[in-house]
Amino acid sequence: MTTTTPRPRTFPRFPAGFRFGAATAAYQIEGAHAEDGRGPSIWDTYCRTPGKVAEGATGDVACDHYHRWPEDIGLLRDLGVDSYRFSIAWPRVRPLGDGPLNPAGLDFYERLVDALLEAGVSPSATLYHWDLPQALEDRGGWRVRETAERFAEYAGTVAERLGDRVERWMTLNEPYCSAFLGYGLGRHAPGAREGRGALAAAHHLLVGHGLAVRALRAAGAREIGITLNPDLLLPATDSPADIAAVRRARTVHNDVWLDPLFAGRYPLHERETWETLAEDPPYRLDGDLELIGAPLDFVGINYYRPVTVRDAPRNEPDPAARTAVDIGAAESWRTDVRHTTMGWPVVPGALTDLLTGLSRDYPGLPPIFITENGSSEADEVSADGAVHDEERVAYLHDHLHTLADTIAAGVDVRGYFVWSLLDNFEWAFGYDRRFGVVRVDYDTLERTPKDSYHWYRKLIAEHRAAHGSAR
Repeated sequence: MTTTTPRPRTFPRFPAGFRFGAATAAYQIEGAHAEDGRGPSIWDTYCRTPGKVAEGATGDVACDHYHRWPEDIGLLRDLGVDSYRFSIAWPRVRPLGDGPLNPAGLDFYERLVDALLEAGVSPSATLYHWDLPQALEDRGGWRVRETAERFAEYAGTVAERLGDRVERWMTLNEPYCSAFLGYGLGRHAPGAREGRGALAAAHHLLVGHGLAVRALRAAGAREIGITLNPDLLLPATDSPADIAAVRRARTVHNDVWLDPLFAGRYPLHERETWETLAEDPPYRLDGDLELIGAPLDFVGINYYRPVTVRDAPRNEPDPAARTAVDIGAAESWRTDVRHTTMGWPVVPGALTDLLTGLSRDYPGLPPIFITENGSSEADEVSADGAVHDEERVAYLHDHLHTLADTIAAGVDVRGYFVWSLLDNFEWAFGYDRRFGVVRVDYDTLERTPKDSYHWYRKLIAEHRAAHGSAR
């Protein structure tokens, strides 16, 4: 099992050309949920379903980035990042998912992109960070192929407008969460608990990715990739039952995505994992694997913590009636290390194990960007008005040292995006979790850079000084 050794408080060293960035997502920060023609998303609907989100919170206002984006770009400029990873809200661009384009929505993102470039920050755009237009969900959502086709149309429209200025495109963010938390477990929008429906959603998300890659290439987009959140999954014991449970969990968390994208196959253990649910999937068509596996310029990896897995009884004895997450595997967290306020164990060394494993198992894997990494902490504003988030600084320090060592060992990682620039709406947790290197006062919306912001700024400045590079 991976262990963690305390690091000396020095800045890690990265190779020349390594990119540092910060990341956010549209629904988590933008607000302005009904302004300038934006249509409702599945998260607008989910937040209004009693009991789904802590304290009934919504993204209606969030950080009000839609109106305060110049201030946020100023924070990025002062932070010194090379790149900003943001997401584009599909319902702001096409309110119904298809049909008429909303010019005001595209205008907003064009202003954002142009202002980033003027500030010396390269735009990296994610096309889907979970905010599906509700109108498409009403017609079946990701369970049906039509949504994948509409996604490609939307991707092409955005790239035609912004492709000459956006450096890096990500089609999907964490499709595992969209398919299995949204359509299997019910803890994310749209809140469904299904078997075949969730498996169909997983496949159509990948089909949508493949079609979007084709549309982005046709529009002249430059670097194209996808952002995944594969897990380092470790057995609770060495028993054959726990090892088999890890194999099933790996199918759901990792293989469903990585195998079609980078190995040209569907998961090897899907029948063991889902039994009759995986039989004769009607949603798979001839040519889908080739479409999904089109070459990419990079892959984004989001990492926060490792997961321990043990064998457990299935909740539903009838395989045909099970949800797609009822696989006989119970997940838990290590108890011998510090935990963030998400309850996640802090194990920096697991990042090395994850990345080296991916590079070993998928020899054709494109260059990697760490597109999310950070920690939720119990931040407090001190008497002097500052936020001394020492635990977050320690988390970033240790993970970035680990990442530098991983690169030195030969894994091709080209950049790192801290999650997140701002405290924000943290999905089903509402506003009860803070990941930002900038504090947001949700009453006044005032922004306050934390100690972690200043630490990350110094790291970036030292990196540039070491390599004699400027912005």
